[in-house]
Amino acid sequence: MPRPAALFLHGAAVGVMAYGFLSLKKLPMDAWIRTQKGGHFQFLTIQGLASAWLTMALSLGCDILPSFTALRTAKRASLMISLPLAFVISAVYWSLLLLFPSLILQRPLLGSEPSSSLAVPELIWIPLKIDLSLHLAPLVALLADFTFFEKKYTRKQVQIGAPLVVLVCGTWYTCWVEYCASYNNTFPYPFLTENPFNIRIGIYTFVSFLAWGCFCLINALHP
Repeated sequence: MPRPAALFLHGAAVGVMAYGFLSLKKLPMDAWIRTQKGGHFQFLTIQGLASAWLTMALSLGCDILPSFTALRTAKRASLMISLPLAFVISAVYWSLLLLFPSLILQRPLLGSEPSSSLAVPELIWIPLKIDLSLHLAPLVALLADFTFFEKKYTRKQVQIGAPLVVLVCGTWYTCWVEYCASYNNTFPYPFLTENPFNIRIGIYTFVSFLAWGCFCLINALHP
């Protein structure tokens, strides 16, 4: 029989994250983003959300079919990707939002509304419910799942599997976001748009090492 607490966590997480994704169409920049190469999937947030949603969906399948070992293996592999990704997304997003919001939030497009003012347009803030479902719910759900319903990863998985996963994911997003920007002439995040290529490479590298370090720490602290 499925564990009620696990079933509730995974079901609620799937619902909350689906709400966040479906709410993207309510955002002021949605129409413009959809016209860009890569659409919403330019954003690491959305790729992390998709990864976390898949992990929770697989977890839900494991709750319902606990003897399906292949499903359990797939869930563990997915969790190794989605957990450090969610941690990095939440850490970077909320830190910049609180300290330097202009580096993470978009501004209205020039010419989108008539004005004779020379003042810099106001930042476009995401409604709180949507913001939490995109930038906090994935991390909370994944951490709760790993802490209460999963065993820690083995030393071999941490020393070999985790760095490999981080390398592949970091390289993928670096190539993807640079490719999209070559068509769009802008990056999904202002802090990337405002920096030259060599600085962006440094940012991608730093974030990748941060993801690996966070995964090692979270696994080491597992009870």
